[in-house]
Amino acid sequence: MKAPITRQGMEKIQQELDHLIKVEREEIKVVIAEARELGDLKENAEYHSAKERQSLIEGRIGQLQSIVANSQVIDVGSVDSDTIVFGATVTLLDVEKEEKVTYTIVGAEESDKATGKISYTSPLGKALIGREEGDTVIVKAPKGDIEYEVESFEFKDV
Repeated sequence: MKAPITRQGMEKIQQELDHLIKVEREEIKVVIAEARELGDLKENAEYHSAKERQSLIEGRIGQLQSIVANSQVIDVGSVDSDTIVFGATVTLLDVEKEEKVTYTIVGAEESDKATGKISYTSPLGKALIGREEGDTVIVKAPKGDIEYEVESFEFKDV
């Protein structure tokens, strides 16, 4: 089964992949060629550093290509559901702190709690899937259980 990802998440991954292939990969080829010209490769720190950088770039390219191949883009704007599903932007009330928080449920590769994007596979993401407005959700956290009340949710492009 392919992992869900938002259109914006896929675009961001595709941009990074294109940059690595078209810019970084080409630049490192030049650096390696220049380092080769400096002579003895056994004691050539620039060459070894460039080869290590090349290895990291190729590894990341492979990782991103795998994500692209194994992901299914979900058009969040066209989702219509009476319950919380992938792509929902959910407003919650932290019952203990009496604070409102808003999260968008996204794919694992695009989650970033600092920007309000949580993975559908995270404890909170899993707890929210299938819920409705007014439901109470209890999430097990390292500091103890956190109780949230679902105030509202909507489906909009993030």
